[in-house]
Amino acid sequence: MSIVDSGNWPISRRDNLRLTLAINDYDQTRDLVSGLVPVDGIDLTCLVLPVEETFFRFSNFREWHVSELSMGKYCSLRAGGDDSIVAIPVFPSRVFRHAALFVREGSDVTSPSELKGRRVGIPEWTQTATIYARGLLADTYGVPITTVEWFQGGINEPGRVEGIPVELPAGVTCTAVPNRTLTELLIAGELDALITAHPPEEFEQGSGRVVRLIANYREVEEEYFRRTGIFPIMHVIAVRADVYHEHPWVLMTLYKAFEQAKRRSLVRATDANTSKFPFPWGFEYVRRIQDLMGEDPWPYGVAPNRVTLDAFLEMAYRQGVCKRRLTPEELFPAEVQREFRI
Repeated sequence: MSIVDSGNWPISRRDNLRLTLAINDYDQTRDLVSGLVPVDGIDLTCLVLPVEETFFRFSNFREWHVSELSMGKYCSLRAGGDDSIVAIPVFPSRVFRHAALFVREGSDVTSPSELKGRRVGIPEWTQTATIYARGLLADTYGVPITTVEWFQGGINEPGRVEGIPVELPAGVTCTAVPNRTLTELLIAGELDALITAHPPEEFEQGSGRVVRLIANYREVEEEYFRRTGIFPIMHVIAVRADVYHEHPWVLMTLYKAFEQAKRRSLVRATDANTSKFPFPWGFEYVRRIQDLMGEDPWPYGVAPNRVTLDAFLEMAYRQGVCKRRLTPEELFPAEVQREFRI
């Protein structure tokens, strides 16, 4: 019996480079992780892990060759002169962060503009979601970071610490809270708000004691995108520099495979013939998003993301996450940008 390769399954060769990738579970990367999209010249072993574990292990120990990584942490490392990793402009996670603001039920804070002079809790100063949210407060709602008293700690469990060192700008205070959760402090009235990518458990359990500050966040986020063109980038794909220097072709090969996997995901999402996702009208929902954001609402590369990258790098610099003001081109090796003019 013979099996004819259909072009959908990778063929392992002895001279292929063996690499390991750690990444979260996303539909836009599913076909790469499963092997349906081959990576030319590479035998890719994929580890599907929670992002918190992936970030910690790669940031501290570089345990694998290629990794999903926090955009904030990557930019902070690059600005600080750490060249032990490079990145490709592939962004597996993107989320608007107006919905990341939480207050206690009945709070006298009814708008983000009222957080000036208040006490706000965050899980980490360098967490990408909090960088965007603080940028929103400053640029959209007139609340500079120097006008808020910041507290850093665990949202649901005490003891969370900063993942990488950070030097806060002049006039900014951020107090570590090692022994209590920030949600506990919010409910007790000792904090006025929380900024967190993952909603507090108290909110997810539906107790009603913690609520979103911006209840109509979808409407507000759509208006924000129309006005600014910013679609926040949360994570990036990073490659160990030793792999890059020894095999520079790896970057473009990975980029093309990620792009192909994403396009296959978009085809699934817009398929009106069969239900690829377990909710009704999914294809129509995607079409509405494309009407707002374009045919590819999840672009990779530098050029289609320049507005977002520039805005984020400015926020990160102003907030002390980056020691100097980076440009988008400094985030990615030059040959990657030349090859596809991205």
